[in-house]
Amino acid sequence: MVRRPNDPEHSRFASLVLLSVALFSCLLVYAVVSTLLNPTISSQDSSFQSLESVGNIDLGGKNSECCRGIENLELWGAAVKWGSDFKFNSSLECCQACKAMCTGNDGPCLCDTWVFCGNKEACGSRFGECWLKKQKDTLSPDRQEAGRSVSWTSGIIFGKGEGIVEMETEHGTLHIKLFPDCAPHSVTYILELLNLRHCAGCQIYRAENRGQSWDSQGNHIKDAPYGPPFALIQGILEAEGTPFKKIPVEACPTIRRGSVAWVGSGPEFFISLANHEEWKNSYTVFGSVLPEDMEIAEKIAQLPTKPDIWNNINVSVLQKAVPLVMRRMRNIAKPE
Repeated sequence: MVRRPNDPEHSRFASLVLLSVALFSCLLVYAVVSTLLNPTISSQDSSFQSLESVGNIDLGGKNSECCRGIENLELWGAAVKWGSDFKFNSSLECCQACKAMCTGNDGPCLCDTWVFCGNKEACGSRFGECWLKKQKDTLSPDRQEAGRSVSWTSGIIFGKGEGIVEMETEHGTLHIKLFPDCAPHSVTYILELLNLRHCAGCQIYRAENRGQSWDSQGNHIKDAPYGPPFALIQGILEAEGTPFKKIPVEACPTIRRGSVAWVGSGPEFFISLANHEEWKNSYTVFGSVLPEDMEIAEKIAQLPTKPDIWNNINVSVLQKAVPLVMRRMRNIAKPE
């Protein structure tokens, strides 16, 4: 059963962190910020005109982290580059080759799937093969085979205007651009949610506005405190009756206004209403709300709340949780 924040075991963990602050300052930052976001688990544990800005996230100079794939997975699809004649030394180079074919201003990419054989022993003569492919449906990629016996590593790339899903609430629909090249395991889970007919249990239960600490663009106001309130809305993405498997840590960029990230290993998540450089690189970011939809997130942050205390931190919990559903983006009718 999931522990509450005031459980004795959690308190002992917090004490150990405090005792180790002199030697492990980075760990302390992570623990404190996790406390702010996590009520139930340990810190261990429209035309879319702004797509280009949404797709660029700050990885603190670690751009290679945004060319990730999933090991022991072979994705299928029509080949646009035959791997038998196209080889590299690393999956990173294979991924970058696919990205190089996805540089248009809009529309689908010529390559949206890369498949690399990087295990010398298992691949044999096929070691280094880089197959570049094209999916019929990037939100439902064709999976050929998966498991430990599979020697391939595969990744998906979304072009501009692609990979956008809807988080539907009674207060409006948030459109989220997913980052499969940065967080492939996370995006795979979100795509699985799209296939469910319902998302009973998925909801937003915490809401805190920007207060007097951040401006409307999410920039921190000089000399202002960093909360509370902490400029975020928080919820859970776990459908009742569907087992949840913890998601591994993936790319953890600086949290920006609009960032959609996991709390720990999920399924709890948050949407940031501000730029949180003070949180360092502590959270897997798997998407970003399109800028034109942030007013909906701001609206949710203004709903009636009640005070609560999570591990001695004052937070604001919604008086009435907001149910949500993850859907494919519906086609928008173009003006005649």
